[in-house]
Amino acid sequence: MERVIMLIDCQSFYASVEKAAHPEYKNDPVVVAGDPSRRSGIILAACPLAKQYGVTTAETLGEALGKCPHLVIIKPRMQAYIDVSLMITDIFRSFTDLVEPFSIDEQFLDVTGSLSYFGSPEEIATQIQTKIMLYTGVWARVGISSNKILAKMATDIWAKKNDTGQFTLPKSEVESLLWPLPVNKMFGVGSRMTAHFQRMGISTIGDLGRLPLPEFKRRLQARMGRNSDIQAELFWQTANGIDPSPVKPSTHDAQQAVGHQMTLPRDYSKPQEIDVVLLELSEEVCRRSRAKGYMGSVIAAGAQGADFDRPTGFFRQMTVPDPTNITKEVFAAARTLFYAHWDRLPVRKLGVTLSKLVPDDQYQLTLFGNREKERKLDRVTDAIRHKFGTTSILRASSLLESAQARERSVKIGGHYK
Repeated sequence: MERVIMLIDCQSFYASVEKAAHPEYKNDPVVVAGDPSRRSGIILAACPLAKQYGVTTAETLGEALGKCPHLVIIKPRMQAYIDVSLMITDIFRSFTDLVEPFSIDEQFLDVTGSLSYFGSPEEIATQIQTKIMLYTGVWARVGISSNKILAKMATDIWAKKNDTGQFTLPKSEVESLLWPLPVNKMFGVGSRMTAHFQRMGISTIGDLGRLPLPEFKRRLQARMGRNSDIQAELFWQTANGIDPSPVKPSTHDAQQAVGHQMTLPRDYSKPQEIDVVLLELSEEVCRRSRAKGYMGSVIAAGAQGADFDRPTGFFRQMTVPDPTNITKEVFAAARTLFYAHWDRLPVRKLGVTLSKLVPDDQYQLTLFGNREKERKLDRVTDAIRHKFGTTSILRASSLLESAQARERSVKIGGHYK
């Protein structure tokens, strides 16, 4: 039996949640945007009414106000959006247990086994849309096909533009529906790759799909180098509507790394300022690693320069002798990496990552130092923060003007809760 896969996308998710919470803005152009005073005045979401004025996501708040001076601007509430996303996931699970999150506002569903209970794919899609609207006030669009990649393109290319918010893209109609479209409509193809394809004589999705795979690999290698074979295969399969991957609820369960990065409120150029943030980042990475039961043996540190228009920076890693989630050890390694590669120019973003993870229930004892004491001390501070809040116990350095721990404690994903 052919699978029935759906990709369900929530329209202008953050803005839709806010309009549902503020019915007085029903007929107003609404955007969700960050705080301009902290260089985060970027449009995160725009409702359909705002988009009619030409407002787009990722543009600055100033640009958006130039297009639509009467915009209603709402600061993001990330915890509210997470709560609504989880509520929508529960709705999906009332139809199938095969639900795979793709992003906060997009999820894959395999409803193959649900057809005998809830009706045809279109009937199931309508029931889901109705239930999401009733419970959350958010309009959902549904792409339907026999695999994930076609369901995704059915949503992005057609369902988002339909009054019904639904579109079915059968595998048998890939050549007639998908192939005539420009290659930049294909999932995974951005502006840079579009330019590469056009120089290779590939203008439509069909131009790519008709090429024999060995020939396409040869052309892409000539254009991008010898290590492009996997990329070539992925693009070719996408153009031909091939995707054997199942909808797996556990797809995101296996953790590969624990990392944290932070955009700073101003340019940091003094080592004593940078050290404070590197320590806070190391502490956050280690706290999350300990909470998940992981240690890591590869530590990475990186920075981005202050000029966002011409970004500079680095990201380097090193392997430590023994896996660790001890804050002092990770900070020492991150600091060593940073100063070995920093060009002494001002930075605006810093990051620390711990990878090559292993369970922390077994570890090698060392003859030198007192790692067990450090490990116990870290876990005590974790317990205090878990019970009384992340700022209930702080390092003295986190009280300095350059510190960000207290500011970060009221945010999720860089935005206010």
